[in-house]
Amino acid sequence: MNVIHCQQVKKSYADKCVLNGVDLSVKQGDFFSLVGMNGCGKSTLIKSILDLTSIDEGEIGLLELPHMNVSARANVVYLPDRFSPPAYLKAKDFITYMLALYGVKKAQSQIDDVLLALGLEQGMLDLSVNKLSKGMTQKLGLAACLLSDKKLLILDEPMSGLDPKARVLFKQQLTLLKAKGVSVFFSSHALADVDELADNMAVLHEGKILFSGHPQAFKESYQADKLEQAYMSCIES
Repeated sequence: MNVIHCQQVKKSYADKCVLNGVDLSVKQGDFFSLVGMNGCGKSTLIKSILDLTSIDEGEIGLLELPHMNVSARANVVYLPDRFSPPAYLKAKDFITYMLALYGVKKAQSQIDDVLLALGLEQGMLDLSVNKLSKGMTQKLGLAACLLSDKKLLILDEPMSGLDPKARVLFKQQLTLLKAKGVSVFFSSHALADVDELADNMAVLHEGKILFSGHPQAFKESYQADKLEQAYMSCIES
């Protein structure tokens, strides 16, 4: 089963072609990473998959339903790049609000466990969102995603703003999700994280997918020891 399937997706803004015939498939249970430079169209592709922006041509399937079908997103949770929750909410109210939106009931002990697992102290729950640092805000968004019980997580640069300890803690939580069969589609600039986490990856460059497959196969294709080296060879060729 494909949780995401894109076929010849095209999207332009004015005279700029951002997505030019994108083909992409993500299997159930996969951790799939989308990599590429700033402005290459990663966020646009993610928003297209979620029907947050319209596409000009092509087809997109989400959990085997047309992506424009509202019910296709019933088992999807999304964390955008530059995540910014309402500043007037307290952190605990944000979590409560998101769980209500997801239709999920969690005991306070379960919420506390996830927050602690991401390195968030209990006392921060009483702080207003506008008092949180970038890293703490990102952890709050990630915590809501981890508590959602959804089958598919779509995360745009999920480790943005996280310190090294928080990155390690979040990766540990992702490992637990993988054991439950949850699918994760994430964009990332950190190719070391991609190499560590992703079952499969795709390189998006100048609106086209240049490679899609296992990170090890990507390195072998470009005779590289590291993903960074393979990536540079890929986009320069």
